[in-house]
Amino acid sequence: MKTFKFYQHKRNRKLHRKIDAASSIYNHCIALHKRYYRLFGRSLKPTQLMAHIAKKRRCSQYWQQVNAQAMQDVIQRIDRGYQLFFKHHGKGVRPPNFKKRVKYKSFTLKQNGYKLLGDGQIKIGTQIYRYWNSREIQGTVKTITVKRNPFGEIFIFVVTDYIDEHQQPMTGKSAGFDFGLKTFLTVSGGSRIESPLFLKQGINQIALANRHLSRKQKGSKRREQARKHYARVHEAIKNKRTEWFWKLAHQLTDQYDHLFFETLNLKGMQRLWGRKINDLAFGEFLQILEFVAFKKGKTVGYVDQWYPSSKTCNHCKHVLESLPLDVRRWRCPSCQAVNDRDGNAANNIKEAGSLSLGVGDVRPSQTAIAA
Repeated sequence: MKTFKFYQHKRNRKLHRKIDAASSIYNHCIALHKRYYRLFGRSLKPTQLMAHIAKKRRCSQYWQQVNAQAMQDVIQRIDRGYQLFFKHHGKGVRPPNFKKRVKYKSFTLKQNGYKLLGDGQIKIGTQIYRYWNSREIQGTVKTITVKRNPFGEIFIFVVTDYIDEHQQPMTGKSAGFDFGLKTFLTVSGGSRIESPLFLKQGINQIALANRHLSRKQKGSKRREQARKHYARVHEAIKNKRTEWFWKLAHQLTDQYDHLFFETLNLKGMQRLWGRKINDLAFGEFLQILEFVAFKKGKTVGYVDQWYPSSKTCNHCKHVLESLPLDVRRWRCPSCQAVNDRDGNAANNIKEAGSLSLGVGDVRPSQTAIAA
């Protein structure tokens, strides 16, 4: 997947109108889902919904701004959202719901509705748009996603079937990583990676921008300017964090072939520690790490959530009955070894993950592990 940014131009208003029309279709489909379930007590099938929307689309010039396949993609997004809700509703996953027009972000084109003209130009519908041609598009294009950010900039995401067969040289090393609130990652062997905490650094800028926004009259041009400034402050913090994640992911995958982590209940942690967990954004980092590792032919493994990595002595495998969160170092009652909580957990995660994949010199553990 490659990302390109459109040049700022007044013709981009047509793309904004297309996204607005896609949001109208989305909200209409959500309303139909809710009504159908209320009347019949079961979910509406995507094929039924597609046939219904196709009929209504022929009678609406506003909806006709959205390509037929893009309309089908909107319905498929809703269906995927409901499938995730049915599968993980016990973990706090919510069903798809209505979205405000300004918060609906994108539409996706598949086989038709666009044409890449080369030299940084793309034809969407009947209009030609220019984008920053910063890299070459390799392979056959599968989908084009047009997306806008909160302050009106337009991007395209180009997905192709190109596979880079060049793999990173293997180092033969593996490591376990323990995620923490004070230290972002503790690596087996003792090294630590601290998080810059970008949200904490920029919280004063966010508060100032929010105050300026709240003082502006609703519907005024100055309020819109203040809203865009507020969005830019958040976007700058997000971009700094994402850049740091990409650099760290490349650093770790260059150093290790097998990387093991503990499965965490991030939703539960977010309810306990709130903004701190959002600032660390551990789930986003793992997504980036898995992508980079896949491209380089490296492995990212996970140890079961209930494996007592912190309470198990890495020297003699004695398991404590309890270990409060405020205890950062503890002495093993069996072998008298002094263990650092995070470092000990990282070493145990490495051994458990290596055992599950059959790599490295590890000893069998008496506790059942799933990775």
